[in-house]
Amino acid sequence: MMRRPLAPPQLSGPRYNEFIQSQKVRVIDENGENLGVMYTREAIEQAADVGLDLVEISPNADPPVAKFLDIGRFKYEAQKKANEQRKRQKTQEIKEIKMRPNIDDHDYDTKMKKVVEFLEEGDKVKVTMRFRGREMAHGQLGMAVLQRVAEATNEIAKVEAHPRMEGRQMLMVLAPK
Repeated sequence: MMRRPLAPPQLSGPRYNEFIQSQKVRVIDENGENLGVMYTREAIEQAADVGLDLVEISPNADPPVAKFLDIGRFKYEAQKKANEQRKRQKTQEIKEIKMRPNIDDHDYDTKMKKVVEFLEEGDKVKVTMRFRGREMAHGQLGMAVLQRVAEATNEIAKVEAHPRMEGRQMLMVLAPK
């Protein structure tokens, strides 16, 4: 029965200790002082004497730069930093506001408050003008309302997609400046 040879475990993150492949490395100790270029084995032994691991910080340098670190703490802090960046990242959503061509002033004002609120939060706003029945013959009324929206928000937003007809709807997309 033939067996496959065991593959080395897949390494995630920087190489450390015996996984470092170069013969010589530039070593930085735990206090940030440069100890110079030395053999990898010798550097691993010195790191073990201090109770730390030899971690390859800059593998593309010549020779590679390695530092005395606790690999567990190093990976934990890197993961924590990545999670924090992911949490701070704001995804831009597209919010939709639907209107009709014969919208009344109070209804228009209410919708405009929401449009301004969405834009200030950093989201894009898709303004949809819906036409029903005979309203289709009066596209200029819907266009006038959308132009009014664009003029009202030109301080805080730019028109990303100008008004265009799609079936029974006229669409316009606003993006925050």
